[in-house]
Amino acid sequence: MRIWSQAEQRLELILGDITDQRADVIVNAANPQLASGGGVDGATHRRGGPAIMAETQARYPQGCKTESAVISTAGKLEARFVIHAVGPVWAGENRGEATQLRSAYQSCLTLAEEHQCQSVAFPSLSTGVYRFPVEAACHIAVDTSIAFLLAQPSLKRVVFVLFDRPTLFTFEKALTEIAPSLKD
Repeated sequence: MRIWSQAEQRLELILGDITDQRADVIVNAANPQLASGGGVDGATHRRGGPAIMAETQARYPQGCKTESAVISTAGKLEARFVIHAVGPVWAGENRGEATQLRSAYQSCLTLAEEHQCQSVAFPSLSTGVYRFPVEAACHIAVDTSIAFLLAQPSLKRVVFVLFDRPTLFTFEKALTEIAPSLKD
């Protein structure tokens, strides 16, 4: 586990299953229709139960646009909320995907802060079936999160729960480059 911390705030990188996390918010890598899919999205809906889908369908019948996020109940998950973030599909940076990914992370962090959450668990947004290059995505995720933590002291903990070792190592590299004063 790699940790960046300052005062009472911290950013952690761990290998694991995001649906096992105890956090105020678990971020779901959603699609624009907010329909249950595969990967993190499928796992979130399977583990959290039908209450998550029922609420998203009722509250957000038009779905959620790329680069944005919406919030719902966490159902049976060990969290207060699920934030459904829609990251961009990679198209070679032809449609401003880096800006869209940064906005998706920022939207999640803002929603968490607005709902008085102190901890957020993220997956690596857009790096699965949406094919965003992992190295670039990691830098965006870490940089956006640290900047938000420094600006919003009410948020205490951001944890990236990564599914495989190569992604974890790439996040660790990004964290080392962005915030060289790390703690193990």
